[in-house]
Amino acid sequence: MRTALSAVTLAAIDARLAATDRLLATAYPGDDGSRQPVHTVYVPADRYTPELPALWGRDALAAVDGAGGVEAVAVAVGLDDATAAAVASGVEQKLVLEPIEDLRVDFEDGYGDRGDDVEDADAVRAAKRIIAAEGAGFAPPFVGIRIKSLEAATRARGIRTLDLFVTALLEHGGLPDGLALTLPKVSTVAQVEAMADAAAALERAHGLADGRLRFEVQVETPQVVLGADGRSPLAQLATAVPGRISGLHYGTYDYSAALGIAARYQSMEHPAADLAKGLMQIAVAGTGIRLSDGSTNVLPVGAGTNEAWRLHARLVRRSLERGFPQGWDLHPHQLPTRFIATYAFYREGYAEASARLRNATGEASTAGGAVLDEPATVRALAGFVLRGVRCGAILPGEVAADTGLDETALVALAHPRRATGATSPTSPTSPTSPSSTTS
Repeated sequence: MRTALSAVTLAAIDARLAATDRLLATAYPGDDGSRQPVHTVYVPADRYTPELPALWGRDALAAVDGAGGVEAVAVAVGLDDATAAAVASGVEQKLVLEPIEDLRVDFEDGYGDRGDDVEDADAVRAAKRIIAAEGAGFAPPFVGIRIKSLEAATRARGIRTLDLFVTALLEHGGLPDGLALTLPKVSTVAQVEAMADAAAALERAHGLADGRLRFEVQVETPQVVLGADGRSPLAQLATAVPGRISGLHYGTYDYSAALGIAARYQSMEHPAADLAKGLMQIAVAGTGIRLSDGSTNVLPVGAGTNEAWRLHARLVRRSLERGFPQGWDLHPHQLPTRFIATYAFYREGYAEASARLRNATGEASTAGGAVLDEPATVRALAGFVLRGVRCGAILPGEVAADTGLDETALVALAHPRRATGATSPTSPTSPTSPSSTTS
């Protein structure tokens, strides 16, 4: 067949788009397909022990038992009877087997300034305790520290704590597969670049692979959302330190206070919060950098427990619906509603998602599917089911029965550009994970 465009013209088009091709390949590789936790729990460094996740789980179970059980709490926070019954046993099992998915030992706001000698000792002790937890099978799938910020007053202290912690981990057993490091109160791209420099220097000093030490950036200042030059530093992060940033975490209270919002109205659902989080979503879409919502400091304790549970469950659901699959929890009693709301979200959407996946993967002619999904929607459907499986809300066996897909196939559908090797290190494959014990 005859065409009109010459090879010279086509080569010129390729040359014009070469920079775009490189940008898309490097800055926007897509998600890597590994597990993302549904929450992060922060505890002050001096309070962390290897047994802490189990203790939090027991405390959470005691709280729901005192309220009539998980199913009763699920109804009380707004689930219908059928959904409450469907999620109750899974949530109870989760609180026994994996009550904390991601634990951050905090050397920042939750810890304060205790002097160099004390923080030095606590940094090394935290590393040793994490190694002990790993060896005993008590460690969550994701665990690490939050250092102090790289602002002038705390920069040297934060970097020293990072150095002591990483060095002690390596000296006493090695880096956990799910190691997570958090950089708070970021205001400029330069601070993130400095953190990347510190991580790279530690890798060289210890003979680690390039890029092994990744970190989360906390979005807690207006300056990182909109810089002094009128540009958004958020949008520059992925290209400033390629492959270094694992996530952006919204900081509810620091960010709200910095905007002058009265304490009574500081909330994850304030319009100012939604604006910042919307910009976070846009900035990292396609980069592989993940998103986490913030926390609520209204705790389910005392006379206000039921009201606080309802608020927390509603906020967790709100975050999930808006594309933030992760958030922060501050107290053991927030764990039940974290998992009740999360499990309900995935259970309620599973029947439709699995049917559409079945139709999209080759059985539409026999299944009678009424929706013709685009490839992008198929990726979203597979990603939804995959997240549900990985947190324990959906069982691998039912997915296989309903769709013919196993986890590897779901990863390939959800993350076709990055699927190879994506189930390690954070998939819940241990004998104590909810999905493996019940499937």
